[in-house]
Amino acid sequence: MRVAMAQVAAGTDPAVNLETVRVRTREAADGGADLVVFPEAMMCRFGVPLGPVAEPLDGPWADGVRAAAVEAGVTVVAGMFTPGDEHAGRRRVVNTLIAAGPDGSSTGYDKIHLYDAYGFRESDTVAPGETTRTITVAEVTVGLATCYDIRFPGLFTRLAREGAQVVVVPTSWGSGPGKVEQWQVLTRARALDSSTVVVGVGQPLPADPAVADSTAPTGVGHSTVADPYGRVLVEYDDAEHLGVHDLDLEPVQRARRDIAVLDNARL
Repeated sequence: MRVAMAQVAAGTDPAVNLETVRVRTREAADGGADLVVFPEAMMCRFGVPLGPVAEPLDGPWADGVRAAAVEAGVTVVAGMFTPGDEHAGRRRVVNTLIAAGPDGSSTGYDKIHLYDAYGFRESDTVAPGETTRTITVAEVTVGLATCYDIRFPGLFTRLAREGAQVVVVPTSWGSGPGKVEQWQVLTRARALDSSTVVVGVGQPLPADPAVADSTAPTGVGHSTVADPYGRVLVEYDDAEHLGVHDLDLEPVQRARRDIAVLDNARL
């Protein structure tokens, strides 16, 4: 399977961000990608009210992602926001990944673990998901996870038990001392935990220092591919970048035989 990592920035205008998805998807398809992974919050960056931009999975923004996937003949995964519940007197949104196939079909994954950390409370404005999700791309089972989910090993081992050989993690990582190093460790650790290839795709470091220095998670770059032996196969810097990468899945089966953490686990 060939995967494209679209380390691109989202602004506050969903229409502009959708055009970025369309253009970058076409570029990735021209590079031979089967799957194009965009960051979390691709519909609209964090740090601004999200309720006004939230739309259902059958709404116009998701329709645009599906159209981009069909036009390019690839599968596209991108972060968006869908309407959520009423909580503490306010309407929350849901942090959703849309996974759109080249046949026009799509599914969604709602982020399970919310980023209530480092002075930011995602749960104040975002409702948590409850259900894991996998998709099939080029006959490969791919698990879906989002950003803060990467701190929870159980989600990744569960996705592996559900058949995932690859787990994609669209991300808008929060900046700060040690945060890039944590991301680097976590991508490798989750690949080891689950004997999968982990493909973590983040937003780049914002060009505007005021955005980059906010408490909102707006991106640090460093999109990464890590294999089930904990090796980093690809890592970008903190700038915008689109690359297409061949994923060798033979190490997944070898690691599941050699290390056997999924078979040996007792809890």
